[in-house]
Amino acid sequence: MARNGALLVAGTASDAGKSVLTAGICRWLARQGVKVAPFKAQNMSLNSFVTADGAEIGRAQAMQAAACGIEPTADMNPVLLKPGSDRHSQVVVLGRPVAEVDALGYREHRDRLREVVLASLERLREAYDVVICEGAGSPAEINLRAGDIANMGLARPARLPVLVVGDIDRGGVFAALYGTLALLDREDQALIAGWVINKFRGAPELLAPGLDMLRELTSRPVLGVLPWLAGPEIDVEDSLALERPAATPLPPYGAQTLRVAVVRYPRISNFTDLDALAAEPGVVVRFTADPAEVAAADLAVLPGSRATVADLEWLTERGLAAALTRRAAAGRPILGVCGGYQMLAGTIHDEVESGRGLVPGLGLLPTRVEFAKAKTLGRPAGEGYGHPVAAYEIHHGLTTVEGDADRFLDGCRVGGVYGTTWHGAMENDDFRRAFLADVARRAGRSFVPAPDVSFAAIREARLDALGDLVERHLDTAAIWRILEHGVPTGLPVIPPAGLGGAS
Repeated sequence: MARNGALLVAGTASDAGKSVLTAGICRWLARQGVKVAPFKAQNMSLNSFVTADGAEIGRAQAMQAAACGIEPTADMNPVLLKPGSDRHSQVVVLGRPVAEVDALGYREHRDRLREVVLASLERLREAYDVVICEGAGSPAEINLRAGDIANMGLARPARLPVLVVGDIDRGGVFAALYGTLALLDREDQALIAGWVINKFRGAPELLAPGLDMLRELTSRPVLGVLPWLAGPEIDVEDSLALERPAATPLPPYGAQTLRVAVVRYPRISNFTDLDALAAEPGVVVRFTADPAEVAAADLAVLPGSRATVADLEWLTERGLAAALTRRAAAGRPILGVCGGYQMLAGTIHDEVESGRGLVPGLGLLPTRVEFAKAKTLGRPAGEGYGHPVAAYEIHHGLTTVEGDADRFLDGCRVGGVYGTTWHGAMENDDFRRAFLADVARRAGRSFVPAPDVSFAAIREARLDALGDLVERHLDTAAIWRILEHGVPTGLPVIPPAGLGGAS
């Protein structure tokens, strides 16, 4: 393998499969003994992670680093955009927040961010044999091409060959693949090395004529067709994944299941905190905005939020605040994590995120929240139910306990209402089992946590499954050639070739 090999995995749309294909290629290469790292220049996501040195990056890049068998770093996701509304996002650069901008204001940062992105990629290419880069959205967003730093705007200056993946489960995959190429300008088209079709679960003989036609129309090879991968989705990046039906839970270890309703508010963040619960036999996790579901569940969860005050107002408007208040009065379990914990407070003083000043919280815990300009980023450790707990935290709001309450991790508990700022706590197996047993007791359910579930092992098995998909269903010899030699020269230009615009 030639050193400094790299390629970009682009997609026809968000949630087409870029993240999982990148992870699968990383795991496959790592199993070949290749020193490999992931990279995503610019990520727009509310699912994030904190590195060992306190940098905030996209959760998907942390998962991809795990696929490589390495620790994640800020260089693997140098620019992270965290939307707080339809028009404004927090800009995180090399793991630290630097600005709150709207779409137009972001243009002022573009040139500097391009330099940051290319410098991060260069550092990774110097440190690793291969870097597998992931694009963002679609490379054919022709209205955004001039300022692009994540797709062809990265591939062209870095001379990256590009694989384009399309989601056949949505339908229209051939039009999406061909149209993506046709909308790119000549120079960008010259970097498109081949196609990958994702989430296939039909008859191969019916697909084959389409693959042949795509090859003939584009002169690019179809590098593989990845079948639908059953099982739990872990560390997903995009909230679009919540639209898909949840995986069927394993049968309960005890007599009954445990029903968990996760409130899906508009700016839900770090919903990957629930992955470990969903992986437990007999735990049924549903994301919902229905007050009746929240009322009926054995455990209601308020997850993280990028817009605590706005999402709290949304809870009230939808009747969810009232449902939660009734649950608390009846002693039925509620868990708030980070922004969800903040919502449970008596008061929230926010001059930072929403600018709304002092607003009432749900009043279900004896706490007050004060938002600070500096973001807290860390990898705390502690104890819960007598078991060690390692976690990570990402928040502006500082929560103070002002009344009688039992300790719960770094937060508190009153009756069946639990709150903590710590993300990832449920990945600690002994703590998770003790928490679920406590919840089941309070909910009056004959649910018993399985004694031998290892979430770390489940994550590793999922990453291995992604590596297996690549090894069994992609033309890995062609992937090696692309990494070593780049895109073949002389590929034809597909009309209209020019609408993609810019330099």
